[in-house]
Amino acid sequence: MRMNNLPKPLVDYAEVLQPETELEQRLLLDPDFLTGLSWGMPRYGHPEGEVYKHVREVLDNIERLPLEPAVRRQLRIITFVHDTFKYKEPKGYPRDWSRHHSILAREFLENYTDEKAVLDVTELHDEAYYCWRMEFLYQQPQQGRERLDLLFERLGENRQLYYLFFKCDTSTGDKNPAPLRWFEHTIPDIEVLRFRETNLRRIEQ
Repeated sequence: MRMNNLPKPLVDYAEVLQPETELEQRLLLDPDFLTGLSWGMPRYGHPEGEVYKHVREVLDNIERLPLEPAVRRQLRIITFVHDTFKYKEPKGYPRDWSRHHSILAREFLENYTDEKAVLDVTELHDEAYYCWRMEFLYQQPQQGRERLDLLFERLGENRQLYYLFFKCDTSTGDKNPAPLRWFEHTIPDIEVLRFRETNLRRIEQ
């Protein structure tokens, strides 16, 4: 039995996340990125705790969708990075939205790619949730719709890619499924996809 004062064994992130491309492999060599993967305690929405476990869940969801290889590649990059800089996000109040973890993630990823669709979805990945929250929780429907319009203006032709990531990200942990249902039933110009059953290998750490 491991004593409490002994250090926790290091996680083999390559074994857990199974990088497939040179870019994914390079990310797993970056010290800041690795620090972000290890951050996190169990909390609402993320009972799994550490970020790398959430990343694994999202990757598993990607495997459950019928995707073109190019789209699958984009979704995997976004998944690797989208929450990995939560540990650098300021925790003070009022919230500093200019240092939101999604903006930090985009800034980091710009060192590795100039693919606009990937960068934009990474930066905006939580926006649909905030739009839903503004309309249905805060009872500010006009402000919510205006924020949604700004989101789609930023996304341009990448609305489908955004939806696919939002679906894979929202369908994890104990997250509220209502924002995803709202998105699928009310947002025009997206092709709604359903998850298929798989027998994915789960790696416990």
